[in-house]
Amino acid sequence: MADAAEPRADPGRRPHLGMQVGELDGKWYAKYWNPVMAPLPQHVREALALGPQAPPLCLEFDAAGTLGDAGHHDLENGYGLFDDGSMHTATLTRMPGVSPAMLDWWFWWHATETQRYKLWNPRAHVYAAWSGAPADRDAPYRERYIGGTSFVDEYVGSALGELAIRFVRPRRFGFSEDGLDPAEATAVCGVVGLSRVPLDWGYLIHHVRRVKDGSEMRSRFWMGGKYVAPREGASLPGKLEAAAEGLRKLGAEQARAMVVHCSQEMNHLAAFLPGIFDEFTRRARRDEP
Repeated sequence: MADAAEPRADPGRRPHLGMQVGELDGKWYAKYWNPVMAPLPQHVREALALGPQAPPLCLEFDAAGTLGDAGHHDLENGYGLFDDGSMHTATLTRMPGVSPAMLDWWFWWHATETQRYKLWNPRAHVYAAWSGAPADRDAPYRERYIGGTSFVDEYVGSALGELAIRFVRPRRFGFSEDGLDPAEATAVCGVVGLSRVPLDWGYLIHHVRRVKDGSEMRSRFWMGGKYVAPREGASLPGKLEAAAEGLRKLGAEQARAMVVHCSQEMNHLAAFLPGIFDEFTRRARRDEP
């Protein structure tokens, strides 16, 4: 992706955690900033205490579309490590009062401004910019982020990642889009790469479906090992090869940090998403001609 560095070319950018004085001035959504995050849910703490799980319990990426089936999988929370150096993580987040359509809206709305991105994870998110998404604001929410790239800087554990996440159609990852009516379910699917070099190193899925009191999100990541590949046919000389080598062998520390990061930010999002979505839609209706 030749333009990977373009949204990062702001010479005035000073990445930092948290909000600085004045950073939210004039933002209608400022009241949703809450730097206090809830403890990890008990079911996630119990899964992490078990350590790495047997690889056969992990969902193969080629079977990712089965997240759209009824029921649950053998591994809904936790992680597995593989001989090739890759890892798989799974996290279930209960989201009372949230609809799948709200998640489609969020993945479009938050990505264009760093302050919006920081609402999501005050302890980890540093920077966000957006490239390549369709400009049609009248399109369904899912169509507003598919085909775009989210450039983000975020901490996962103590490591700062500079990432480029390219959102793709769910059918590319094996989902039947006929079964993804936004009123009942959605699947946010992305290719995870580095933002400063043309290198991809994994896939993500957040499958969201209606349950009795709202929605449940089932997040999956496949990272490292066999998933590390040059982007769009780039070769691996010098800096690119060094970056690839560092990502090919992931371990329990990285996998555990990913589960913690995902659970923290999705539970934090669930706490304010119904309110911010409702206010956004009310403001949008008011502004209509």
